[in-house]
Amino acid sequence: MCGRYATTRSNADLSTFFEAVDVAEPLRASWNVAPTDPVPLVRMSKSHEGRVLDTARWGLVPQWAPDLRGGARMINARAETVATLKSFAPSFAKRRCLVPADGWFEWVRDGKRKQAFYMTPRDGEPLAFAGIWSAWGPESVLTASVITTAALGGLAKVHDRMPLILPAARWDDWLAGGGDPESLLRPLSERELEAIEVRPIGPEVGNVRNNGPELLEPRSEVTLF
Repeated sequence: MCGRYATTRSNADLSTFFEAVDVAEPLRASWNVAPTDPVPLVRMSKSHEGRVLDTARWGLVPQWAPDLRGGARMINARAETVATLKSFAPSFAKRRCLVPADGWFEWVRDGKRKQAFYMTPRDGEPLAFAGIWSAWGPESVLTASVITTAALGGLAKVHDRMPLILPAARWDDWLAGGGDPESLLRPLSERELEAIEVRPIGPEVGNVRNNGPELLEPRSEVTLF
């Protein structure tokens, strides 16, 4: 799964990187994004005739849900079922998005303790997680989920799931709607995933109240067995 991640770029940086019109609320850098937090996303907009940078609540809430409370349990949608499950299928068909991120966190149990790891591009460029969104209620509250897939290569040593990462060449097809699910949901190759650093970090990231760049500092004394 992807239960925590970091996204620290500004509106200006993200709108430039994703070639999107900025309609988002002013973004606050977060080194420890948690479920239901406001997060940036990139989606298509008919009124702007292209991509827009927007803000959504992390945890998709279907349009038919009675309230927003269930969103905290729907931060992820599995690639294997996103096209068929009632909660996610309408958004997968028509409301796909990119979720900008600097990297994501997972934990590996080592005896009685858990070791935190931060997965981030070696070149420092932003990631684009595949996502889906929905607008809930009379106020059209935007909510979103990150799609996950089976982890490959060295990332599988940390967790059996990982976010579905989309390279820039696939953004247009993903955002367009429609298309072949198998092709749209294919993961990066193991070779492409070699560009992702697996960085051991301290336990402080486990507390959502901690939020700062120090959370990402590597712990050189830790190795990924």
